[in-house]
Amino acid sequence: MTYQNPFPYSDDNKRYHTWNYYLKHRFHSKVFKVALNANFSCPNRDGTCGVGGCSFCGALGSGEYAGNIHDDLAIQFTKGQEMMLKKWPNGKSIAYFQAYSNTYAPCDVLKATFDPFAARKDICAISIATRADCLDEEKITYLQSLTKEKEIWIELGLQSIHDSTAKRINRGHTYQQFLDAIALLKDTDLKICVHLINSLPNESEKMMLETASAVGLLPIHAVKIHMLHIMENTKLAEEYLTSPFPVLTREEYVDIVIKQLERIPAHIVIQRLTGDGVKEALITPDWTLKKVVVLNEIDKEMKRRNTWQGKLLKK
Repeated sequence: MTYQNPFPYSDDNKRYHTWNYYLKHRFHSKVFKVALNANFSCPNRDGTCGVGGCSFCGALGSGEYAGNIHDDLAIQFTKGQEMMLKKWPNGKSIAYFQAYSNTYAPCDVLKATFDPFAARKDICAISIATRADCLDEEKITYLQSLTKEKEIWIELGLQSIHDSTAKRINRGHTYQQFLDAIALLKDTDLKICVHLINSLPNESEKMMLETASAVGLLPIHAVKIHMLHIMENTKLAEEYLTSPFPVLTREEYVDIVIKQLERIPAHIVIQRLTGDGVKEALITPDWTLKKVVVLNEIDKEMKRRNTWQGKLLKK
């Protein structure tokens, strides 16, 4: 049986609002991120709200693909940009501050970090990964000022709306603190992307769908959905190797992601539906290494079910 794609935000038969679609229509070009490590820390590591970080997070603060911390940021960016331009010679660049919590510092440090990139002509946007408890009115006012020069994305790690899960993974902040940050951001020109992780310990399918539904109701612009990676040298790896807990199979993950997409409004951009785990350090699940296969399975199954992002929402 053949179905015509009913999803409006698509040029390529995708049934969800892809990041590529957004970037193409926003900047009229191929756009790529250059991942950077600005040597920030995290309040969940230095004792401010916890120690050891989130149990799934490694020593590089989820910045395994960011630049070399020993290089100046400008050098990191140049190296990363040159590598990406070999693949997309006419592409435009986003400076992506990926590792750790990139607003966890006084405003003068933030200005010294971000101002040079806001002034660059070879950058079309800046993306800043951080936590809800690393934002306040002063920092948001400063970040808002940068929107006069560039499109600014704030990527907020949430992972789950369930405080029981947050406690289980040593997240260090509550869902209400996340909502408080959203309230501060919602009336600005800053773009908000929320990170979610599927298959966190003790989370049921119902809980994962509740997270997607709740986040879809917020005044945000994008979502990233990842499968849980259990990586070497993390607290979660210690727990898993001592007492293994179930993780989703590829088929289960595809099924849950599709159900989550059905609960997320069509206008919200889906920046990612699968994440990167360094092969040499990944304990499980190894099926995540085949990203293209995972994405293709999601596409095929959405077509088979004749479903699309936002299908279950009332018009």
